[in-house]
Amino acid sequence: MPEHQHQFEFGGPVGCIGVMAGLPIGIWALYLLCNQHFMLANPITSPLELPDLTKYSFYSHEAMAVFTGWNLVLALLWVVVPGQWVNGTQLSDGSRLRYKMNGFSSFVIVTLILILATCVDKGAGLVWLHDHQLELATSSVIFSALLSVYLYVTACCKDTIKAGPGDLGIRHYDFFMGHELNPRIGEFDLKTFFELRPGLIGWAVLNAAMAAKEWDNFGSVSSAMVLVNCFQLTYVVDALWNEASILTTMDITTDGFGFMLAFGDLAWVPFTYGMQARYLAHTQVQLSSVHIFAILAVKLLGFTIFRGANAQKNSFRTNPNDPALAHLKAMPTERGTKLLISGWWGMSRHINYLGDWTMSISWSLPCGFGHVVPWFYVIYFAVLLVHRESRDEACCRMKYGKDWDKYCAIVPYHIIPYVYSVSYTHLTLPTKRIV
Repeated sequence: MPEHQHQFEFGGPVGCIGVMAGLPIGIWALYLLCNQHFMLANPITSPLELPDLTKYSFYSHEAMAVFTGWNLVLALLWVVVPGQWVNGTQLSDGSRLRYKMNGFSSFVIVTLILILATCVDKGAGLVWLHDHQLELATSSVIFSALLSVYLYVTACCKDTIKAGPGDLGIRHYDFFMGHELNPRIGEFDLKTFFELRPGLIGWAVLNAAMAAKEWDNFGSVSSAMVLVNCFQLTYVVDALWNEASILTTMDITTDGFGFMLAFGDLAWVPFTYGMQARYLAHTQVQLSSVHIFAILAVKLLGFTIFRGANAQKNSFRTNPNDPALAHLKAMPTERGTKLLISGWWGMSRHINYLGDWTMSISWSLPCGFGHVVPWFYVIYFAVLLVHRESRDEACCRMKYGKDWDKYCAIVPYHIIPYVYSVSYTHLTLPTKRIV
């Protein structure tokens, strides 16, 4: 196999070990710094204090049963809820896989069940979710680790299409990156299911639990909490409503399903993306009408860019001859495909990332600037998007060759239009497959 066809990512075989060990610690640390027992004080104005670990329970069989049951219920909904079957992108062998799109319908059913349960138990179930977050987070770590082992072992036993980034012959690295491209049980596609169902919907449910806890603490739900819940719920609903759009993303077309995606989907997303709501459950923030209007404007700007760009890209990839796209300009490539050079994608090569990050700012603005914890996601997401953009660039340069250089000359901006970002070092090293 040619040397240039694969590259190490995330620091290679050594770095991925640190990532796998560090991510669970990160989830636990973020919880311990912001919860009902302890809130990290501003280290500049206050002496450093650490949480008392004796106050916390990190694991319980009950939480493990709840988390496992949650995944099984959503899998059952995938089976029984009707949904449209759509074809994915063409694979290396020329075939296309079918995917059942019923994520939004499943979400509606979960929401109705949650509302009914809340009416019956007066929110006690939601408060339980809040109070047992740490145990649930640990359960998600265990579940995602076991799932990753299953994915790697079965991938090694089957003659299926392997994912380039996770097919280097270095066992623990392939385990991390994901060895098999499209692991399935029958027509049940594991990667798309876990990408959009348990963690994403679970994030919205946990946010509702934070609102219930705020009501339990203060007797009301603040406008700041309402904004955070609505903004992040909009993000979840948008992803599920446009479920088919995920089929053209790098996660589905390029990355294998291993520890990296499994942990991110099941543990990292639901237990770190909702830091703002957890903060507001224990901190009262008052917003004026002017503040609310400004925050709404930031959210609307980000959503317009994000959804507009992603919808345009997905439409072009699935049907480039659609008359609705006739006004767009595209550059032909030697691969026989075309690259958009106008519309949203003529502004920058990753304009959707700008919209995504702008929305993340609107999620933290309701919390104010009195604490760094609710701004963790904005900081983390900026780093993530820059890293992901560098991965995309490396992948596209490998895929399109000289055509990518021509494309970059036409669309020179990385993420922010008219702000040229010089090339940054990507954490990759050229490798040869180890047999």
